[in-house]
Amino acid sequence: MIDYHFDWTVITRNAGFLADALLLGLGLAVASLAIGCLIGLLAAYARLSRWRLLSGAVWIYVELIRCIPLLLLIFFLYFGLPELGVRFLDKFETFVAALSIYAGAYMCEVFRAGLESIPRQYVEASKAIGLRPWQRQRYVVLPVMFRITLPSISNNLISLFKDTSLAAAIAVPELTFAARQINANTFRVMEAWLTASALYLLTAYAIAIALRQVERRYAAIR
Repeated sequence: MIDYHFDWTVITRNAGFLADALLLGLGLAVASLAIGCLIGLLAAYARLSRWRLLSGAVWIYVELIRCIPLLLLIFFLYFGLPELGVRFLDKFETFVAALSIYAGAYMCEVFRAGLESIPRQYVEASKAIGLRPWQRQRYVVLPVMFRITLPSISNNLISLFKDTSLAAAIAVPELTFAARQINANTFRVMEAWLTASALYLLTAYAIAIALRQVERRYAAIR
């Protein structure tokens, strides 16, 4: 028979700690997505390049990263790089670097699909009005691609936010680490992990709602 008595005062006493951890996780996810989008966009253009060597190198990067667990990538950057003499990364920079590299591989495929799905007549029309190549990319290709790929970008942000839980493995004080600390200090297992789960769920749902509004508003701009 289960005989467990909940004590939620443990959570209220640590509300500030949990809030800071949640905000840190959001910050890590947003920073990683921003860097990952830049990596992914450059990689997508390289992937579509006529230079086979460049395109092949990006293909290897994408397939390699997508087949390696994120946790192993984090461990390699945090524990492996110092063995190779690279010691300039602290735990926060290491995690953002790992998550950005990971996100970049997925965003590469998202952006590649977006670039390939742009209607040909858009590009032809931009040429007809005399836009230069960089102007066509800035004013036609990238805005249309962004509109096409926005739902996928939104999904990736939610996924990256949940992946920030892995930062606890290298003692980054995000939400999972905070819950583990509360559990270790108070032995209130259910309260700590139920609260962390609820915060992940509510925050991810709030992000999804907010991004759907952005998608609707951006889609209305034609």
